[in-house]
Amino acid sequence: MVPGVPLAKAVRDPLLRFLFIAASLYLAWYLLYALVLHPWGGLDRAVIASLISVSGTILTLLGYALIPEPANAENIRTIGVEGGHLLWIGDPCNGVGLFAVFLIFLIAYGGPWRHKLWFGTLGLLSIHLVNAVRVAALCIVVSINYEWLNFNHDYTFYVIVYGWVFLLWYIWVRRFARRKPPVPAP
Repeated sequence: MVPGVPLAKAVRDPLLRFLFIAASLYLAWYLLYALVLHPWGGLDRAVIASLISVSGTILTLLGYALIPEPANAENIRTIGVEGGHLLWIGDPCNGVGLFAVFLIFLIAYGGPWRHKLWFGTLGLLSIHLVNAVRVAALCIVVSINYEWLNFNHDYTFYVIVYGWVFLLWYIWVRRFARRKPPVPAP
């Protein structure tokens, strides 16, 4: 609570309400992920398997031959194209955290739930697709020059993926979020 701001006014203030809801949801997500979902590993493995599958399809459609999966590997987390190197996809790169941040914003921000449901679903699918394109592009990058991997992974594709999420938020705020007319000053 902000010192000097009555509770009733703080609850009515849309910015304070948004910040409180978003912070609460983020804390809940963080604890759920850190204590349950990440140790379990099933969510991360499923998202990474999907990333590899979608990225592999994109690369194959573009005419690239994939490096065969290692024999007897139980938990494949790699993908690459012939002439390049295998890329290992770690949990921080699978997009799960970004899915959560996107949904937290969507839930905490105003707007009708009937739109939040379909927009959230399409948003998650599109973020996953953009991330799969990122993985496919990184496979191509390392087949050209492995030295370019770190820069493109750390900068180029972060800007693209996070830019996509910001664009989705912008679309939500501009097109679907509830807008209340300003209250005239007394």
